[in-house]
Amino acid sequence: MKTDIQIAQSVTMKPIVEVAENIGIDSDDLELYGKYKGKISNAHWEKIKDNPDGKLILVTAINPTPAGEGKTTTTIGLGQALNYLNKKCVVALREPSLGPCFGVKGGAAGGGHAQVVPMEDLNLHFTGDFHAITSANNLLAALLDNHIQQGNALGIDPRNVVLKRAVDMNDRVLRNVVIGLGNKMDGMVREDHFVITVATEIMAIICLAENCVDSWRSFCQYCPWVQQYYCNEDGFEDGRHCHYRGRIWS
Repeated sequence: MKTDIQIAQSVTMKPIVEVAENIGIDSDDLELYGKYKGKISNAHWEKIKDNPDGKLILVTAINPTPAGEGKTTTTIGLGQALNYLNKKCVVALREPSLGPCFGVKGGAAGGGHAQVVPMEDLNLHFTGDFHAITSANNLLAALLDNHIQQGNALGIDPRNVVLKRAVDMNDRVLRNVVIGLGNKMDGMVREDHFVITVATEIMAIICLAENCVDSWRSFCQYCPWVQQYYCNEDGFEDGRHCHYRGRIWS
């Protein structure tokens, strides 16, 4: 019997542009990441947002079988079955976290002949979003410690910092760490913590934000040290723009 990765590497993939056309998405509405991956543009949402709603089938949390059939495999198999019956069906999955992928759990692209390809890309780096969120989270953490180091004008208590740093890896020794060791130029010594990327507040903000401006507004509210240095007096101008060192995001 073939393994999941052997099955994934044995199939002939269709270009993502062709896949998108099958569900009514033009190539102009795709942001391509190579030949087989892409993102749907915000412009496409503006075109279809007033269309009648489709039907949603939610596959809830279930324990996988010993063979590995769990939520993802069941969802993909269901999508394949509905498409086989000539139903216009699209499967929506979460992006796998690298932590579980390198642990006992393994990948999260389905299994057998009910899996998403390219499986290796999906399980590892995909379109780079997790890496961007990890960097954004750790930048905010670095700004916080720099603010404390440079005088702590906001009077932040280093013993009560809830913002944790992130690394998309299951590494138990980083759950509780002490930072700032060395000399006084290396920052204030305090206890800190690491979580995997999907457990960060920044991931939650990105998931719930309506658009880029809404996400930036949430960043400023969640991180007052960011608002002090990187936003204008209100953070926003007429609710639509945010100033970042003279540059306007809208």
